[in-house]
Amino acid sequence: MIIRLAETNLKTKFGEYREILFYDGQKESFALVMGDVKDQADVLCRVHSSCIFAHHFNSIECDCREQMEISQQIIQKEGTGIIIWLEQEGKSNGHYALLKSIEHKKRGLSQPEAYEAAGFKKDARDFSPAAKILTDLGVTSITMLTNNPKKVANLSELGITVTGTQPTVL
Repeated sequence: MIIRLAETNLKTKFGEYREILFYDGQKESFALVMGDVKDQADVLCRVHSSCIFAHHFNSIECDCREQMEISQQIIQKEGTGIIIWLEQEGKSNGHYALLKSIEHKKRGLSQPEAYEAAGFKKDARDFSPAAKILTDLGVTSITMLTNNPKKVANLSELGITVTGTQPTVL
């Protein structure tokens, strides 16, 4: 289940989007939509998880903020695309897990390994809200803006046709 709660236009430094707020019974998610995406194929799409460090505190210890900006720049250049924001801080383990993982990351572990060393799942994210949002928006297929092949695999398993990827490299 996913329902639309509200929508409005949102002006950003990367153009104007339509913001659509969704609710799945537990969490809110939203889509930023540029252009007409209904019944369109190969729509550029970034599925992005929240990151307090990067988006609120401007941390330089991860690239989450840069990934979002690169995605917005690519969509602005194309003139059409979707960014789906999911509340999944700390790969959906929460901010506490992120804080507890830092000591392990400082010892050279990757972020997923650091979560596991701190007693959490490497990646607890659930991309089913994104799949439901894409279905609600009526796109026929997407080109994912991602460096993560697991997101592609997860969305494909959830019935979304992913025709390709475009990396969001720095």
